[in-house]
Amino acid sequence: MWYRPLYLSIMDSYYNDNKLAVFDGSDFKLSDYLTNYTGDIENKKAGQKKLAQNTERLHDLQRMMYANDSHSVLVIFQAMDAAGKDSTIRKVFGNMFPQACRVSSFKAPTKTELDHDYLWRSSLVLPERGCFGIFNRSYYEEVLVTRVHSGYILGQRIPEINDVSDIDEGFWKKRLKAISDHEEHLAENGTIILKFFLNVSKDEQKNRFMSRIERQEKNWKFNIGDLKERARWDDYMHAYEQALQHTAKPHAPWFVVPADNKWFMQAAVSDIIVGALEQLNLSYPTVGEKEQADLQLGKEMLQSE
Repeated sequence: MWYRPLYLSIMDSYYNDNKLAVFDGSDFKLSDYLTNYTGDIENKKAGQKKLAQNTERLHDLQRMMYANDSHSVLVIFQAMDAAGKDSTIRKVFGNMFPQACRVSSFKAPTKTELDHDYLWRSSLVLPERGCFGIFNRSYYEEVLVTRVHSGYILGQRIPEINDVSDIDEGFWKKRLKAISDHEEHLAENGTIILKFFLNVSKDEQKNRFMSRIERQEKNWKFNIGDLKERARWDDYMHAYEQALQHTAKPHAPWFVVPADNKWFMQAAVSDIIVGALEQLNLSYPTVGEKEQADLQLGKEMLQSE
């Protein structure tokens, strides 16, 4: 499977040495992970240089993956508000071949979406072979925000769940197992799954919220509802910890990326994605004898015009 060489490669990198990569979540504790770590990237200028190098390489790798048409890539971003999901997606994937790259964002479910199971809407936009699917939030919201606000589950009209008192620890374990099984199925069918938790500190989130209030050009980003969610910070940290404990697997690893310094976060994300794709040893497909004959015929036809 594709993830075996990836697992061995990243195990030897500083991403794992400094506890960014999580391939087995059984002992995962979020408190063990730094929010301001910058590894061997010395400063913002160095981070921007690495990001530029990686985005150029990612563009080449994506084109070869598209030509091979054998794998797809699903990149999932989860984070607290103001951690930098949007800017990271923009900076890392801005040079991608648009025909083979799709960004999907998952907000509060619609009535139609609530009439299906909670994995349905994300399944509709899974990447096809040769393509990238980027999830700005994902089906993990179904074990994060719904865990913090259990009343949302009642809107899904699940049989035998008639009151929040019916939503016990067993309910969440079953849901987390279903997500993990779903990802294993995708991986077995050629989807490379890379999941990023952008790990911002509560203090840095406050600074970014204040910036949205004080800087006029950022006012449009501010939502008073974000402060209500901030008040449940500890509940969200518990929900994230549980999610990573149960769903970090070799076939669907999590990367807990320090997000207090965006320049490091974006460089690290791009580095990890490039590293994963390079494990596939991609190259452009070679053509057979018939195709070579067609190429020669096509050349002759064009030259004779």
